[in-house]
Amino acid sequence: MAVKSSRRRQRLQASATEQALLELNETLEARVLERTRALAEANLQLQREILERARAEEALRHGQKMEAVGQLTGGIAHDFNNMLTGIIASLDLMKRFIAAGRIGEVERFADAAVASAHRAAALTNRLLTFSRRQSLDRKPLDPNQLVNSLQTLFSSSKGAHIDLSLELGHNIWPVNTDTGQLESALLNLMINARDAMPEGGTLVIKTANQYLDARELSTLEAIDSGDYVMLQVSDTGTGMTPQVLAKAFDPFFTTKPVGQGTGLGLSMIYGFAQQSGGHVSISSQSGSGTCVRLYLPRYHSPEGKTQA
Repeated sequence: MAVKSSRRRQRLQASATEQALLELNETLEARVLERTRALAEANLQLQREILERARAEEALRHGQKMEAVGQLTGGIAHDFNNMLTGIIASLDLMKRFIAAGRIGEVERFADAAVASAHRAAALTNRLLTFSRRQSLDRKPLDPNQLVNSLQTLFSSSKGAHIDLSLELGHNIWPVNTDTGQLESALLNLMINARDAMPEGGTLVIKTANQYLDARELSTLEAIDSGDYVMLQVSDTGTGMTPQVLAKAFDPFFTTKPVGQGTGLGLSMIYGFAQQSGGHVSISSQSGSGTCVRLYLPRYHSPEGKTQA
């Protein structure tokens, strides 16, 4: 009888010990899991802080360069535009005298001078846009409607050796921006894409609605999280090397022959995007083409209702 009782106690003690070990094991597993989760969150936070620091350092470097060149180009553009006003007015008067027969053989020179002056005026506007001193005539607009209105111009400018494809999203949100500046930006991107495909290829212009999380973006300057309209221009051309891509937004940088590019096209688009509250990004690989995405904030009416 005493033996049976002793065995029963042993079994109970063994069972209690096993249960205690099981509970201890579960507690340890829970603590390990909790510690692992905490370490993962700490690692993620550290990665974010490293990324933010790298972004801030790059933004500071780029911002200082853009500010210095922007101040220079802003002053030059202002003075240059004042001079051009007088030049164009004088040349127009010359044309009137020529039309009256008072000066014989100089009309073609006057025309050339007027054309050059207008090109200089266009360059002035690009300089002002780059330096963000060009005022924007903001108006709500339909991005798809704007792209469709430019289709004929795109088709006539791209060349017969390039296929043009429009991929316009459905129910694209309106944006509040300068129509002329946006048209100029898209045309500039189209020309860049065309020039990158001398042997032919495909040019795609795409629109889409997109939510951007600023924490997930690696941009030179901080942007707000929210709804944006993406206007994308991509090509199947020569692409860019990493070295060229790193300098793509630098003012006056161009890979085109002398006289065929000012090096202000992408800088102008960068300035326009920043001035509009958006941003622009480029992805490219040598031999595989280039994709430029311009993001503009979604427009909401003053009443707080989204424009359809």
